[in-house]
Amino acid sequence: MTAPLVGYQYVALRCVPRVDRDEFINVGVVLHSQSADFLDCAFVVDPERLRSFSTDLDRAAVDAALQTVCSICRGEQAPGRPALDRLGPRFGWLAAPRSTVVQPGPVHGGLTSDPAAELQRLLIRLVG
Repeated sequence: MTAPLVGYQYVALRCVPRVDRDEFINVGVVLHSQSADFLDCAFVVDPERLRSFSTDLDRAAVDAALQTVCSICRGEQAPGRPALDRLGPRFGWLAAPRSTVVQPGPVHGGLTSDPAAELQRLLIRLVG
């Protein structure tokens, strides 16, 4: 018997070296499934690809922003972050538009029987 399908939403995380140019490279994915009580992120940063895109990009800022997304997914509190104890509001906060070096793309959705495996599938498909 196969596992039941659950709905999910996801955003691709984009590295945007220069906000004024609106150019980006996908570097990660955040996936949320309310019915599966799941919120997680995964990312892969290819330094050569980023360097070819922008020679003056602050790689440490990109890494810090991605680590912050992961810690928010886990519900870790820190100064300057909203206190979001439920997964849905955390995903909403992460998916909200912002003008930083790492930005969320549009929200998309789908169905899966395994949100964790779907996160990895999307990471490979959208980031490479």
